[in-house]
Amino acid sequence: MRRDLAFGGAARPVVGKGVSSVACLAFVVLLALAFWAGAVWLGQVLIHLSSGGF
Repeated sequence: MRRDLAFGGAARPVVGKGVSSVACLAFVVLLALAFWAGAVWLGQVLIHLSSGGF
């Protein structure tokens, strides 16, 4: 008997390992893009403020 069925839990959906890896990689890439976009925006704001412009 499977362990999840023995404890009365619902069986988890089976996701292929390849699909899960691609989804994880896409999520990490999205986080990296968001980080760098924020860093570039913050850098532009700091440069703009340091040049005396409002």
